[in-house]
Amino acid sequence: MFVQAISRAAQIRGDAIASICGDRQRTWAESVDRTARLAGALKALGARSSDRIGILAANSDRYMEAMHATWWFGGVTVPMNTRWAIAEHLYTARDAGFRPIFVDDANIAVAGQLGDAAPELGPFIFMGDGALPAGMISFEALIEQGERCMATPLANDELAGIFYTGGTTGHPKGVMHSALSLWAGATCLAMETQGPRHQRYLHAAPMFHLGDLAQAFATTAKAGCHVFVPGFTADGVSRAIREHDVEITLLVPTMIGMLLDSPTFDPADFASLEVLMFGGSPISDAVLGRMRSAFPGTRLIQGFGQTETMATGSMLPDDGRSLDIEDPRRRSAGRAAYGIELGIFDEAGSRLGARVTGEIWVRGASAMLGYWGKPDQTQAALTDGWVHTGDAGYLDEAGYLFVCDRVKDMVISGGENVFSAEVENALASHPAIAQVAVIGVPDDRWGERVHAIIVPHEGASVSLEQVQAHCRPQIAGYKIPRSVEMRAEPLPLSAVGKVLKTKLREPHWEGQARRVS
Repeated sequence: MFVQAISRAAQIRGDAIASICGDRQRTWAESVDRTARLAGALKALGARSSDRIGILAANSDRYMEAMHATWWFGGVTVPMNTRWAIAEHLYTARDAGFRPIFVDDANIAVAGQLGDAAPELGPFIFMGDGALPAGMISFEALIEQGERCMATPLANDELAGIFYTGGTTGHPKGVMHSALSLWAGATCLAMETQGPRHQRYLHAAPMFHLGDLAQAFATTAKAGCHVFVPGFTADGVSRAIREHDVEITLLVPTMIGMLLDSPTFDPADFASLEVLMFGGSPISDAVLGRMRSAFPGTRLIQGFGQTETMATGSMLPDDGRSLDIEDPRRRSAGRAAYGIELGIFDEAGSRLGARVTGEIWVRGASAMLGYWGKPDQTQAALTDGWVHTGDAGYLDEAGYLFVCDRVKDMVISGGENVFSAEVENALASHPAIAQVAVIGVPDDRWGERVHAIIVPHEGASVSLEQVQAHCRPQIAGYKIPRSVEMRAEPLPLSAVGKVLKTKLREPHWEGQARRVS
């Protein structure tokens, strides 16, 4: 479907600008030609249909071309989280079994460490602007020398992408999406935003997240224009929106807070912005009120979803009229998005009625195929097309979704999912730690922060700085505890020997309307 969308864009708007990245601008005709040549070059390097292709890079036009070229020859794209530690990258690279890896300037050092640790990985294709690193292949040279290859579109049910998310068992899980599920998510967002016919979309959130990629796919489907910034900064986003008349973007609440708090923030910079989507974590009433004041002409749309559902689930449009700030539904996650069915189920799999709390399940064409190489976890997460989200909540009589707590043991910090088991596994190897439990606690900036409750061995001690230093080589920076709590007594256990996380969280969340932030 994406091959057809790319081809259509060149056919109907060949002379229109497809991408803006720094000083580079390319039309759709140029973009499709580069895509076909890069696909031909990848095949010449030995890539074949269904091969997994890694991308380790910041946002850019070349990132988009690498994905498009992978689909052009029938491959599977595997975006890599640039915030992860080497150990996490090695696990996912070996788990997915990909060899070719696209890499940019910012990730040369990481690529070098990967190559040293796993010589079987590669070739590494350099798509940066600096000098070509030794042992790597030039992205631009591949396009210049490559021969256009015929497109081989994926069938609807074929695997198109693997998107890694945190793992409840201590390792990342590869969420498998088909061509259909990726397309369905993009279509859902295009219908929800109702943006301009040929929208200008700013990639401000990282492209390894499906939240951004879903909007990217919708932009390509509309033959719109992709505008790129390498990563979020308040000044960079403001400047890009102002200079390129950006009409749609997606941000997480933490980014929005940083934007509004910037000393250089000027609402006039956002005059062209028609739609601002946000999600990844709930937003406070205070920040929402400031958003309304700062962007009076912009439609604000809050989304609830996850990697397993192609970032789709529910949507809460906010145009300043549909829901008053004092309406309790303002604090909901909205109603089912286009093409999505929401349900609340108990532990036995029975559907529950209005205002009865249970696990939130999501069903629609945007649902994942399953977890790569993990049939047991796939079976546990899918039932008759329903995706078990691991979040607890209820639906009111009008279908508004209220998220109350988490069934699965996870922290959402700054829009990033952090599974407690991953952090606990890293901490458990510290010689001073006898017991550890990791929970999420409220944080004004990040929504939640990773908090470790530690029982040291008798006579031993460990500081926050030592904990952080111990974790750094093992897990991504955003997963490392930001605060610790030392206890002399053993952690409370259930009758079956499990740590009572609910009891540990109670003093931190006392007085909160919900146990997630």
